[in-house]
Amino acid sequence: MELAHSLLLNEEALAQITEAKRPVFIFEWLRFLDKVLVAANKTDVKEKQKKLVEQLTGLISSSPGPPTRKLLAKNLAALYSIGDTFTVFQTLDKCNDIIRNKDDTAAYLPTKLAAVACVGAFYEKMGRMLGSAFPETVNNLLKSLKSAESQGRSEILMSLQKVLSGLGGAAASSHRDIYKNARSLLTDRSMAVRCAVAKCLLELQNEAVFMWTAELENIATLCFKALENSNYGVRVAVSKLLGTVMATALMPKQATVMRQNVKRATFDEVLELMATGFLRGGSGFLKSGGEMLKVGGSVNREVRVGVTQAYVVFVTTLGGQWLERSFATFLSHVLDLVSHPRATQTHVEAVYSRRCVSFILRATVGSLLGEKAQIAAAKEICQAIGKQMKAVEAVVNDTSGENKSGAADIAASQHVMVCALQELGSLVQSLNATASPLIQEASIGLLEIVTSVLLHPSMAARLAAAWCLRCVAVALPFQLTPFLDRCAERLNNLKTSPEAVSGYSFAMAALLGGVHQCPLGIPHAKGKMVVSIAEDLLRTAAQNSRLSLQRTQAGWLLLGALMTLGPSVVRYHLPKMLLLWRNVFPRSLKELEAEKARGDSFTWQVTLEGRAGALCAMRSFVAHCPELLTEDVIRKLMTPIECAMTMMSHIPSVIKAHGAHLKASAAMVRLRLYDILALLPPKTYEGSFNALLRELVAEFTLTDNSANTTTSLLRSLCHYDDSVLLGSWLQETDHKSIEDQLQPNSASGSGALEHDPSSIYLRIPAGEAVPGPLPLGVSVIDASVALFGVVFPHVSYKHRLQMLDHFAECVKQAKGVRQQAVQLNIFTAVLSALKGLAENKSTLGPEEVRKSALTLVMGALDNPNPILRCAAGEALGRMAQVVGEATFIARMAQYSFDKLKSARDVVSRTGHSLALGCLHRYVGGIGSGQHLKTSVSILLALAQDGTSPEVQTWSLHSLALIVDSSGPMYRGYVEPTLSLVLTLLLTVPPSHTEVHQCLGRCLGAIITTVGPELQGNGATISTIRSSCLVGCAITQDHSDSLVQAAAISCLQQLHMFAPRHVNLSSLVPSLCVHLCSSHLLLRRAAVACLRQLAQREAAEVCEYAMSLAKNAGDKESSSANVNPFAPGVSSRSDIHCRHQGVNITETGLEGLLFGMLDRETDRKLCSDIHDTLGHMLSSLAVEKLSHWLMLCKDVLAASSDMSTATLLSSGKDEESEKKDEMDDDTMFTTLGEEDKSKPFVAPRWATRVFAADCLCRIINLCENADQAHFDLALARSAKLRNPTNDLLVLHLSDLIRMAFMAATDHSNQLRMAGLQALEDIIKKFASVPEPEFPGHVILEQYQANVGAALRPAFSQDTPSDIIAKACQVCSTWIGSGVVSDLNDLRRVHNLLVSSLDKVQAGKGSSSQLYRESATTMEKLAVLKAWAEVYVVAMNIKKEAESKPKRAIKNTDDDDDDYGTIDELPPDSLITLVQPELPTLSRLWLAALKDYALLTLPAEFSSQLPPDGGAFYTPETIDTARLHYRNSWAPILHAVALWLNSTGFTCSESTEAAAIFGLQKRSTSVSLNQASGAVGSAKSLPEINKDRMHLILGVSIQFLCSPRPEEPIEHVTACLQALHTLLDSPYARVHIAEDQLIGVELLSVLHRLLLTWNPSSVQLLVTGVVQQIVRAAQDYLQEKRNTLRCMTILPTILFLIARILKDTAIKSADNQVPPPVSAALQGIKSIVTLSMAKTEAGVQKQWTALIRSTLACILEYSQPEDSVPTPDEVSMLTAIALFLWSASSEIIGVQSLQNGCMNRFKNALNSCDPWVQAKCYQLLLSVFQHSNRALSTPYIHSLAPIVVEKLKAVERNRPASNIELLAVQEGIKVLETLVALGEEQNRVQLLALLVPTLISYLLDENSFGSATSASKDLHEFALQNLMHIGPLYPHAFKTVMGAAPELKVRLETAVRASQASKAKAAARQPAPAIHSAPTIKLKTSFF
Repeated sequence: MELAHSLLLNEEALAQITEAKRPVFIFEWLRFLDKVLVAANKTDVKEKQKKLVEQLTGLISSSPGPPTRKLLAKNLAALYSIGDTFTVFQTLDKCNDIIRNKDDTAAYLPTKLAAVACVGAFYEKMGRMLGSAFPETVNNLLKSLKSAESQGRSEILMSLQKVLSGLGGAAASSHRDIYKNARSLLTDRSMAVRCAVAKCLLELQNEAVFMWTAELENIATLCFKALENSNYGVRVAVSKLLGTVMATALMPKQATVMRQNVKRATFDEVLELMATGFLRGGSGFLKSGGEMLKVGGSVNREVRVGVTQAYVVFVTTLGGQWLERSFATFLSHVLDLVSHPRATQTHVEAVYSRRCVSFILRATVGSLLGEKAQIAAAKEICQAIGKQMKAVEAVVNDTSGENKSGAADIAASQHVMVCALQELGSLVQSLNATASPLIQEASIGLLEIVTSVLLHPSMAARLAAAWCLRCVAVALPFQLTPFLDRCAERLNNLKTSPEAVSGYSFAMAALLGGVHQCPLGIPHAKGKMVVSIAEDLLRTAAQNSRLSLQRTQAGWLLLGALMTLGPSVVRYHLPKMLLLWRNVFPRSLKELEAEKARGDSFTWQVTLEGRAGALCAMRSFVAHCPELLTEDVIRKLMTPIECAMTMMSHIPSVIKAHGAHLKASAAMVRLRLYDILALLPPKTYEGSFNALLRELVAEFTLTDNSANTTTSLLRSLCHYDDSVLLGSWLQETDHKSIEDQLQPNSASGSGALEHDPSSIYLRIPAGEAVPGPLPLGVSVIDASVALFGVVFPHVSYKHRLQMLDHFAECVKQAKGVRQQAVQLNIFTAVLSALKGLAENKSTLGPEEVRKSALTLVMGALDNPNPILRCAAGEALGRMAQVVGEATFIARMAQYSFDKLKSARDVVSRTGHSLALGCLHRYVGGIGSGQHLKTSVSILLALAQDGTSPEVQTWSLHSLALIVDSSGPMYRGYVEPTLSLVLTLLLTVPPSHTEVHQCLGRCLGAIITTVGPELQGNGATISTIRSSCLVGCAITQDHSDSLVQAAAISCLQQLHMFAPRHVNLSSLVPSLCVHLCSSHLLLRRAAVACLRQLAQREAAEVCEYAMSLAKNAGDKESSSANVNPFAPGVSSRSDIHCRHQGVNITETGLEGLLFGMLDRETDRKLCSDIHDTLGHMLSSLAVEKLSHWLMLCKDVLAASSDMSTATLLSSGKDEESEKKDEMDDDTMFTTLGEEDKSKPFVAPRWATRVFAADCLCRIINLCENADQAHFDLALARSAKLRNPTNDLLVLHLSDLIRMAFMAATDHSNQLRMAGLQALEDIIKKFASVPEPEFPGHVILEQYQANVGAALRPAFSQDTPSDIIAKACQVCSTWIGSGVVSDLNDLRRVHNLLVSSLDKVQAGKGSSSQLYRESATTMEKLAVLKAWAEVYVVAMNIKKEAESKPKRAIKNTDDDDDDYGTIDELPPDSLITLVQPELPTLSRLWLAALKDYALLTLPAEFSSQLPPDGGAFYTPETIDTARLHYRNSWAPILHAVALWLNSTGFTCSESTEAAAIFGLQKRSTSVSLNQASGAVGSAKSLPEINKDRMHLILGVSIQFLCSPRPEEPIEHVTACLQALHTLLDSPYARVHIAEDQLIGVELLSVLHRLLLTWNPSSVQLLVTGVVQQIVRAAQDYLQEKRNTLRCMTILPTILFLIARILKDTAIKSADNQVPPPVSAALQGIKSIVTLSMAKTEAGVQKQWTALIRSTLACILEYSQPEDSVPTPDEVSMLTAIALFLWSASSEIIGVQSLQNGCMNRFKNALNSCDPWVQAKCYQLLLSVFQHSNRALSTPYIHSLAPIVVEKLKAVERNRPASNIELLAVQEGIKVLETLVALGEEQNRVQLLALLVPTLISYLLDENSFGSATSASKDLHEFALQNLMHIGPLYPHAFKTVMGAAPELKVRLETAVRASQASKAKAAARQPAPAIHSAPTIKLKTSFF
C-alpha cells in the first residue's frame, strides 16, 4: 500500500500486483492524492499536471466503482482549481462524449457514471468559470437522464444538483428544463432516484423562483405522490423539499425577491396546501402483503407521516422567532388537522393523526423555543383548550337539541384535547420548575382549564387531562398534595356525575403514579384518604346503575395507583386489600355456577369490569410491592386468581347469552389475568396449567378471533443486531414516534392512554414521552405470548409436544393473510418460550418434541415474509442453545448447507444463510467450530451474488454474526473475508444501503477479532490494518447515515486497539460535522466515538475541532457568529443546508456539545455528551481555566434572564447598583446582535444544572493541581511572571456570581447545584488571605452576595431538600470564620433561628406538602447546621481562652487601624448560639436517641416506639434512616461539647421547664420515651448515665464498622466527640468504672486505627485512647488505695489489733508506748478512709473488716487474770476512734454497741482516777459526735453512771491532782450534755448539774483546813456556776428557786470568794488556778 503514496500513480507497482488488488491500490492512491493536493506546492503540481490529468482521465474509462469515481472526480476538480485550467474544457468535452455514448451495456455503465461524476465535481468546484459550457452540459445530462437505468438516473440527478450549486443564479436559463425533466422522476420506482430528485429540486429552489410561486401547488402534489409507498430515506428527503419550498414561499430569501417582482404566498395558503397532504387519500391501489394486514384506510399513511415531517422542516426553516410570533395561528391550524373527519375515520387512524400532530408540536415547540417562549406557548395552548372546552360545555348543556352536529363536534374535540393536553404536559415537564409562573399567574388559569377537561364527555380527553396534571405535579412537586386533595374533594362533591367520577379518579391515579418521580413524596395519610375514597366508590357502585360502571372502574383504578406508592404505604392497607380482592370473586365453584344463571348484560359488564379492575390492582401490587409478597400473601392472592381462571371458561357462554358487547370486558379480564400471572412464580399456579395453556394458545392462534390481529412483540424478541433486516433501526431515529405507524404489525404505533387507563399510573417505558398502551386486541395477544414464555419451561414434555403439533396444524389450516398473522403470533410465542427455557437453563425435551419444533421452524425459513424468516432464524439459534447437543446442531447446520447449495430463490437463500448466523450466535465459537469453514465459504460465495442485494445483505449479516461469535477461531479467515468486504465496498452501488450497512458490520467484527494484534508491524498485520483503514474510509464517505455510523464505530474500535494508526486530524472534524446530522444514530455514533477519544486525547480532539472553526472562519469571516451558544442552535434553521464546519465557533467543541444538550432528548446520547464533556474537563479545565469558566458562565447566565433580575435589586448595596448599571449597558449592546444569531435558544435548565456541576468539578480539579489556585499572593506573582498563567483565585468574583445565579434560579435542581457550588467555594476559599489587608480574607468582600444567595432558600415555600442544603451552606459560612461584620453574621444566623422555630413546631404541623421524611430531613439539617456552628463557636472560644490576652495596640501603629475596626470579638459567635442552647441541647439529644433506635438491627424492631421518634414517623422509617445517617455526627459532637461545658449538671426537667411554653406534644414526649411513663422524673445521676450510654453506644456502634463510603468528617466528628466527652470528670469516672465499655471502645478504636489510613483519623484515635487511658489511670489512682486496701487491709487491721493487745500494757506512769500511739494513728487513718464512692462489693467487705477489728479490740480489752492488765486508756481510745470515725451503719450493731458500752462502764468504775479522767474525755468526744444516731444510745446508757459518779464526789473529795482532773473532766461531760439538750429539757438537766456543782463548794469553816486539791475543786465549781448562771438565766433561776438551801450555799461561797479576792489584791497576786488538766496525753487523736 505504501507504494500507492506518491503524487503520480506508480504504474510499475500497479502492473506488478494481481488484478483483484488493483482497484484497492488505485483507490488508496486517490485517497493519498486527495490529501496531498491541498497541501502541495503549486509549482510542483503544475509541473506534473499534464501527466496527472492523463492518469486521472485514463481512470475514467477503466470502469471505476462508486467510491473510486467519487474520489476521482474530486481529485480532477481539485487539480484544475489548484493548477492551470488550460485543458479543463478538453476534459469536460471528453466526459460529455462518454455520457453521449449510446453503449447501454452493464460493462460500460461504470465509465459513464464516472464521467457524470466528473462533470458534477467540475461545476461544483469551479462554477462560473465553466459558465460558457453549461447549457450543453445540462442538455447532455438531461438527454441521458431519459434513457438511463435507475443507478444512472440517481447519479445524473446528483451531478445536476452540483452543477446548480456551483453556478447559482447563473444557470437560470436551464432551471425550467431541469425542473420539467426532474419532477416526473419524483415518483420513480427506485427509492434512490426519488431521493436524488428531491435533493436536486431542493438545490434548484434556492434560485428558481417559479418553484415557490407559480408551481407551488404542483410541487406539493408531486411531493404527496412521491411519499406514497416511500421508504424512510425518501420521506426524509421529500419532506425536506416540501417543507423548505413552503417556507421559502412564505418568507423568500431577500436576494431573489429583489431581483424579480414576486407575489408571495400567504400563510393560510401555505398551510392549506400542507393540510391537503395530511388529510388526502391515497391512490387506492393494493399494497404489498404486509400492508394488507393493516386496516385499510383511505388516508395514505406514508403521505401523512411524510407531510408531518415536512411541517417540522417548514417551521424549523422559518426559525424559532417566527414560531414565537406566529404560534397562535400555527397551533390552531395543527389542531384543526386532528379535528377533521378525514383524519379520524377510524379509531386507529385518529390515534395516528394525533401522534403526527403531537410530533409536529414536540419537534417545533420543544426544540426551537427557549424557556420564556415555551411558557408563552403553553399559555396559548391553555387558551386553545379553554376555547374547545367552552364549545363542548355548550353542546353538553344544550338540552333543546337544536345543535344537530354537536355529537360529532364533541367526538372531534376529544382528539384536539388529547394533542393540546399532551403537548402542554410535555412542555411543563421539560420546563420543570421553571414552569412555576404558569401555575402562579391566575390570569392563565392553567389548572382550572386542565381540571375542567376532567369532565369532558370523552374518556380520551379526560385521560389526557389527568396525564397533563401528572406532568405538572412532577415538574412542580409542591402542587402534588394540593392537587390530590382538590381532586378528592371534587370527587366527593360530584359523586353523582359519571364523568366526574371517571375524570377525577383518573387524575388522582395519575398523580399517585407520579409520586415516584418526586423525591420528596406525599404525606403518608394520603394513602388512607385514597383507600377510603376507593372503598366508598366500590361500596356505592351497586346503588345507582347510571354510575355503577364508572364507580367500579374508578375504585379499582385508585387502588391500583395506590400500590405504586410502594410497600411502606401499602403495608398498612394490605389486610383490607386482600379482603376486597377475595370478595370480588365467587367463593366456590357452586357460586360460580349459580352466577352464570343470574344477571343481565349490564350486571355482567359491571361484574367483568370489577374483576378486571381487581386483577389490575393485584398486578400493580405484585409489581410495586415485591417485599410484601410472603408465601402467605401469595396463597391469599391465589384464591381470587384461581377463581378468575375458572371463570374464563364460563365467559363464552355468558357472551353468547348476553351479547357480543361483553367481549371487550372479557378480553380486559383475560389481559389482567395474564399480566398478573406473568409476575407470579409459575409454581404457585401449576395446578391450573392445562386450562391456562388452552386459553393462551387459543388467544394467539386467533381461534375465537375473526380479526387477523398480530402481536407487537416479535421485534423485541428478535436480536437487536438484526435491525438491519427488520428495519427496526427506525426505532432509533428522531422520527420513531410517527414511523412506528408504518410498521407491518397490527395497530403498530397506535398506542394511546384510552386503550388501558391503568397505564396512567404505571412507570413510563424509557424513551417514551407519554404512555401509549396498544389497543386491547393487540395487548391481550402480547400478554398471552409473554405468559406463554413464562409458563412453557414448567410444562411437561407431553404437553409441549401437543402444543407444537397444534401450532403446525393451525398454520396449515389458515390461508393467505390470516396464515401470516397466525404464523407471526405462533413464532413470537415459540421464541418467547425458547427464551424462557434459556433463562431457566432447562432443555427443550426429548427427540419428538425437538422434531416437532424443528419442523415448525424450518418451514418458516422459506417464508416469503422477511420478518418470519428472521424469527425462524432466531428460533433455530435459540433451539440449538437449549438443546445444546453437538449432533442436533450438526443436523441443523447440514440441513441449511444442503439447502443453500441447491436453492436458487432469494427467499430460501436469505432464510438459510441467516439460520447459519443464528446458530453460531447462540452456540458460540466452540460449539459450532467444526462447521465454521463450510459456513464461511458458503456465505462468502452468497455475498458475491450481485444480482440480489437482498441475498448479499442477509449473507453478510450472517457472516458478521459468525465473525463476532467465533472470536479468535476466525483468525484464519480474516484475509479472504476482508478482501471480499473491500471488493464489495468498491463495487456495490451506493443505493443498496443495506448491503453497505452489513459490510460496515463485517468490517467492525473483523477489527474486533484481530484486536490488539493490529498494533503489530508484521507484513500481514500491516496489510490487514491498511485494508481496514481503506474500508473505513469508503464507508465514511458513503451518503447513508447508518453506513457512516458503522464507519465511525469501526474507527472507534481501531482507535481502541491501534490508536497510533487512526488519524485524528481528519476523524475529529468529520465527527464534529456529524454532531449536527439530522440522523439520531449518526449523532449517537459520533458522540460515542468522541467520548472514547476524549478519554485518552482530549487536548488533541479539541485542537482538531477548533481547526474546523478556523477554516470556517476563513471561508466566511464576514458572518462570524457573535453568540457563543448560537453554534448548536443557530443552525437549527440551517441544519439542512449546512456545509462543513459551520457549527463550531470560538467556544470550540465544548461549546457545541453544551449547545447539543439543549436540543437532544435521547438519554444515551445526553449521557455520552455529559461523559465527553467530563473527560475534556478533567484533562483541560486547569490549563484553560478562563475558557471553561466562561463556558459555564455563559450557560448559567441564562438563569439571570429568567429569575435573578428581581432578586438582585432587592439588596441595594453599591455593588448591586454597579451591576445594574452594567446590565443596562449590556442590554443595549445585545439588542443589535440578536438578529444575527436569529434562532438563539438560551440554555435550558438541565444544561445549566450540568454547567453548575462542572463548576464544582473545576474547583476540585484545581485543588488537586496546584496550591497557587487558592492563594491570591502566589497567583498574582505567577501571573506577573507569566501572563498566560491562569489561576482560579483570580476568578473568584466570577465563581461567586455563577453560584449566586444558580442558587437563586427558578429551577430547584439548579438551586441545589448552585448551593453546592457556593458551599464548595466557601470551603476552599475561606482561609485565603487578602494580601493588601493583612489579617483579612478575600471572601470578606462577598458577604452580602452569600447572604443574598441564601435568603431565598429560607422562604416559606421552599422544598425541604433545598432548605436542608441551604442550612448546610449557612453553617459552613458561619463556621468558615470569614464573616467579619456582626450584622452580616446576624443576618445569616437569623435564617437559622427562623428554621429552628420550625423544628419546634413538632411532628403534626398542619401544612404538609411532602412525605413526613422530608420534614425529618429538613429538621435534622437545621439541627446539624446548629451543631456545626456550635462546634465552631466552642473551638473559637477555646482558642481565645488558650491565647494570652493581647496587649492593646499602640496608637501610632501604621496598620491603618483596618484590623481593629470590624474584627469580631472571639466570643461573639458563642453569644449568638447561647440563647438557643437549652432548646438545642434537648432537640439534639432527642435526635441522637432517634438515631440510636433506628440503627438497631431488624430483629430488635419491636423495641422501636410505636408512634415514631422525635423527628420521624413509623411509616417513613426507611427513608428517615438516611437523613439521620447524614446528620448524626455533628450533632453527637455538639452534644458532647455541651455536656462537657455544663459538666453534666443540667437535668432534663429544668430544660423542659424552660421551654415548656414553646413546645407542642411531640418532642417533649419522645424525650422521655426511654423512661417509660411521661410522669416518672429521673434523678440527675440516672439521666447522666443514660446520656453517657447514648453517646458511647452511638459512637461504638458507628466506629465498629464505618462503611467505606462514609464521609471522613463523620469519623472525625465522632472521635472528636469522644475526646471532648472524656474531658469531663464525670465521663472519665463513668468510663473508668465500667471497664467493659472502656475495653470495647479500645478494641473498636484499634480496628479503626488499622483500617482507616488518613493521618488525621489516626491522630484522633490515639488522642481518644490517651483520654481513656488517662481516665483509667486517674481512677486507678483513686481506686488503687481502696483496691489495694481491700487486699492488705485484713492483715493490717489484724496486726494493729495484735500490736494494741501486746503493747498496750498498763504502766505506772501512764506513759503511752510508741507502738500503741502508732497503732492508734493507723486505726484513725484506716477508719477515716472514705468508702462512699466505691461499689457495693467493696463496701460490704469493708464493713465486715471494720466490725471484726472492733470486735477484736473489744475482746482484747477484756481484763483477764493471766495476762498483764491491758492499758484501758489506750483500748478505750481505740474504741472511741472507731465510734468517732466509722458510720453508725457499720458499728451500730447491737453486739458491738453493748461491748463498747461495757468497756466505758468498766473505765468509769475504775479505781484509777487517770483512767476515769481519760474515759470522761473520750466519752465527751463520743457524746459530741455529729451523728446523733450513734451518740444517743451511749448518752442514754452512760450519762446516769457519770451523774452518779460525780454526785459521789461530795462525800469523797479529791485528794490528788489526778483525782481532781477526773472530776473536772466529768463535769465537762455534764456541761456538754446540758448544752446538747433541747430547750424544754434544759431545767431537768440543770437540776442535775447545778446541785452537783454546789455540793462541791466548801463552807468558810472547812475551807481553811481543806487540801489544795479540795480547794481547787471548790474554785472550779464556783467558776463554772458563775459561768452557767448567765448562760441559761431562766432555767438557772427555776432550779435555784426550787432549792433555797442551795441558793444560800452558793451566795455564801460567792461572798467569801469576793472577800478573799479583795484581800489577795491587797497582798501579792495569788497564783492562777489551772482549770485545765495538768497532765496531757502525748498525742492528741482529735
